[in-house]
Amino acid sequence: MVTLITGGNGHLGRFLVQALQQRGDTVRVLALPGEDTSWLESCGVAIHRGDVRDPQTLVAPMRGVDGVFHLAALIGVWRPMADYRAVNVTGTENVCRAVLAEGVRRLVHVSSWTIYGMGLGKAVSEDHPASPLKEPHVLTKLEAEKGVQQMIVQDRLPAVVLRPGTFFGPNDQLHFGRVADRLRAGRWIVIGPGENALPLVYVTDVVQGLLLALDTEAAVGQTYNITDDRPLTQLQFLDAIANEIGAKPPRLHIPYRALYGASCVAERLARLVGTEPIVTRLGVKLFGTDNRHAIEKARRELGYSPAVTLQEGIRLAAAWYRSQRQSEPSPQPELIVGGEAQVG
Repeated sequence: MVTLITGGNGHLGRFLVQALQQRGDTVRVLALPGEDTSWLESCGVAIHRGDVRDPQTLVAPMRGVDGVFHLAALIGVWRPMADYRAVNVTGTENVCRAVLAEGVRRLVHVSSWTIYGMGLGKAVSEDHPASPLKEPHVLTKLEAEKGVQQMIVQDRLPAVVLRPGTFFGPNDQLHFGRVADRLRAGRWIVIGPGENALPLVYVTDVVQGLLLALDTEAAVGQTYNITDDRPLTQLQFLDAIANEIGAKPPRLHIPYRALYGASCVAERLARLVGTEPIVTRLGVKLFGTDNRHAIEKARRELGYSPAVTLQEGIRLAAAWYRSQRQSEPSPQPELIVGGEAQVG
């Protein structure tokens, strides 16, 4: 099988490349001009330079492809809504149009769990109505998913939509590395009591869901949560990382409402002066509210089952982190809570 990955040079993309090659697929990756793809090239991956915002650059990499994984998205940066919409919404539409034009058998689109809203206090299934935070990444991921769903119905787009949890693992600088760095510096805090569930999943379990979505015929037109339904609390997650990297667990608690209010002020100030805020609403909600997601549908229809416990995932990610940080000095103190979510 010939597969194309947009965003294949990112954290999730690299694990997906390895899994596809291990089963004998021929892999192509769409990479931005000037992007460092030396690791992919060393693995024998065919690199196509292009940009999901430019439909002309999608023609050649789509030719002769059996399946497309659409991972490319703007995430984790403080940018205006127009930038997010150009990549996450227009870029997704361009990928879908190219899939239809080239007659690709299957498109797997990576959406985000954040579209459900946060702090719902129960295990949310795929039919739960969207109630997104008014924030560029979340709003544009929902808009992009709605576009995919519309094209499934109107244009018979052969797509499957996945909503993965917040994934982490080795080489993860966005989530695991960021938290570990600040725990190591003694500058991470606990939001509220810390007993809220975090919607985490180990990166290879997301890859498992991606492959099942590609291969399962009946999955076309469906949407699936791909996460771990055995969540850790905020405190359990932070304490486990601290223990594995030899740092002190965080003990300073800040009330959720106070920190959320501070994040609103920080974001307004950041827009006025043109800098990034030291704390964001999305970061506070990601770590400070209770978020759980049901995976019964993925278990039943895809055969999906989380294979790596979150505790084992933390051990694996921490081993990578320790190997990268052994010769480095401790990071400078910096109190920043969260960032923007991942997924896609």
